[in-house]
Amino acid sequence: MTQPEPAASVPRGPSMSSWRRFRLTQEIIVALTAAALFIVFALTLDNFLSQGNILTLIRNVAVLGMLSVGMAVVVIGRGVDLSLVAVMAVSLTLAIVLANVGYSFPLALLIGLAFVLLVALVTGFLIAYVEIPAIFATLAIAAIVYGLGRGVIAELDVNNVPDGLNWFIFLGRGSFLGVPLPIWVFAAMALVVHLFLRKTGLGRFIYAIGDNLSTARISGIPVRPMIIAQYALSGLMAFLAGAVTAASVASMNMRVVNSTMIYDVLLVVILGGIGLSGGRGGVRNVLVGTVLIGLLLNGMTIMDISYTVQNLIKSTVLLGALVVDALLNPRDEQTSQQGDI
Repeated sequence: MTQPEPAASVPRGPSMSSWRRFRLTQEIIVALTAAALFIVFALTLDNFLSQGNILTLIRNVAVLGMLSVGMAVVVIGRGVDLSLVAVMAVSLTLAIVLANVGYSFPLALLIGLAFVLLVALVTGFLIAYVEIPAIFATLAIAAIVYGLGRGVIAELDVNNVPDGLNWFIFLGRGSFLGVPLPIWVFAAMALVVHLFLRKTGLGRFIYAIGDNLSTARISGIPVRPMIIAQYALSGLMAFLAGAVTAASVASMNMRVVNSTMIYDVLLVVILGGIGLSGGRGGVRNVLVGTVLIGLLLNGMTIMDISYTVQNLIKSTVLLGALVVDALLNPRDEQTSQQGDI
């Protein structure tokens, strides 16, 4: 009795296997869009590639990126921090005011940092223990912090860094190996946070909390202390961003709290591909989102688009990013109950 011949296998061409390995993610789409936008601006805008504009773009991208890294940590843990910009502005204003009345600047900076950590402790406590939804807790904290800054800490919106602090000004205006120092600070901070999230147990705890809060609690993760830690880390990023900002212009302007910067930060995080449902994304998503939004803002400024129209464009892009995020990362019942965002 003859054995049946084995069925001939269907050959799989390299193109089929390549397509199976390749996945067009939101991160890749944003990176390609940023590259295309850079080419278009370079070809169509006269001053886009000028040295002054490139330096301005780099500094703005660095500050936006630092804030976005802080926001990303909180969003990965299924939260949100709308107080970032207020904390950034008021903490550095506090340090500058103290320095102007006689405190040594390093000590003034330490006091400003202590203020940041105190705010983070209060914010985290309200969210983790009192169980106030993060969006409302941080919105209220932002208003309180700005009120303290404008009504108690400083009489003026703009406060100048004392003279003679060349080492501090170098942080915002200096360069190393031809690269502006703010970019080095941003790169170092991004690397540290990336390693923290991906290589440490605490970082994995944040992902676990964002992925499933109940499971994280059952598995023994200290959920409430970790939530406070998230906001402390976010506040630290805001303080560093504020230091770079103050060093770049030798002052701190508290009016930035009333600007749309916090929405720019949210736009970077969401557009970069960090899901609002938590437990997804990382620093790499922040990098591509920062580059795209930085290019968009810089290009609109060069084209002399009015501030109102810029806000309209950014709001439309943010709404589109929210729709995409809702489709890619649908909210589950637990997220709705927590009300984190």
